[in-house]
Amino acid sequence: MRFVLNSTLIALLLVACTESLSVEQKIIATLQTMEETAEAGEHFKFMGHITESFRAQQGSMDRRGFHRFMIFQINRHRRLQATFFPIHVRETGVDMASAHFRLLVTGGGNLLPESGQLFDVETQWLLEGGDWMLEEASWKPAQLPDIPTPSTH
Repeated sequence: MRFVLNSTLIALLLVACTESLSVEQKIIATLQTMEETAEAGEHFKFMGHITESFRAQQGSMDRRGFHRFMIFQINRHRRLQATFFPIHVRETGVDMASAHFRLLVTGGGNLLPESGQLFDVETQWLLEGGDWMLEEASWKPAQLPDIPTPSTH
């Protein structure tokens, strides 16, 4: 009986904590879950966070095209890794938000990455059935500042 009461109390606390998360915290948590599923090669779970009306790259890619793109990336790099750099979330309307961030994607077949690219990413999110879903995304290679080379005198 005591175990049941403790389990019920823990479950209620978890629900209460989940509901008190901010929009920013919920979207960041969704992005982290998407990162984990992509790195694990679980493309169907990854796509479970994307709306049916999803579009990418200013409308040139739909949900199906993006799914194919993800499968290609996962198959191309046995060890696909992603790292987010500051994620900035802003509510843009009722049940709508945007997030922008830098994303470092590396991949390869061995322990060390064989390739990598840093991207600037802009996303739009919709709240559907209590879950924040990715509605739109666009990305481009990040422009890094020029690093001065030491002069030789």
